[in-house]
Amino acid sequence: MKRNPSATLVATCITAAATVLAASPAIAQSTEEMVKSALSAAPAEIAADATVMDGSGNVLREGTNGYTCFPDDPRPGNSPMCLDSGWMAWADAWMNRKPVTLPQQISFAYMLQGDAPTSNTDPFATEPTADNEWLEEIGPHLMVLVPDLKMLEGFTSDPDYGGPYVMWRGTEFAHLMIPVGEMH
Repeated sequence: MKRNPSATLVATCITAAATVLAASPAIAQSTEEMVKSALSAAPAEIAADATVMDGSGNVLREGTNGYTCFPDDPRPGNSPMCLDSGWMAWADAWMNRKPVTLPQQISFAYMLQGDAPTSNTDPFATEPTADNEWLEEIGPHLMVLVPDLKMLEGFTSDPDYGGPYVMWRGTEFAHLMIPVGEMH
């Protein structure tokens, strides 16, 4: 299997953080199962030509469209994801707690299977607190990064609004969540 150094770092960080958050040990998956899980995160048109990597940074399948898909991680819930290059850079910054360089253009990520429980206000929260708006269930969604966080000012932060909302408002990791099915 081929390795992509920058994607390997992001994948390793995603896996390391997910392992810390895991409520139970990860179940070993075959390459075929991991690819199937990863590709379920995006629309068929995106998944068809996406690169697939495992949590250790191994390229399981080469792609050609600039998206990288990862299988479900060991956290509760089913949370495979497909990220474009802007999101890959964002994920690296988030996982390594370093400054974010926002993309120069709008950037997309898909999580059509939903996501693991997380805070709506604190990008680094690992459990619910009285003030971090913990979301137990996050349904299928598209995530959008913008080149200027001011572009998010007209959107609510309320995940129960029924439409797009800003997650992690007031942080450099703020992004737009667009529900594409039942949210919670």
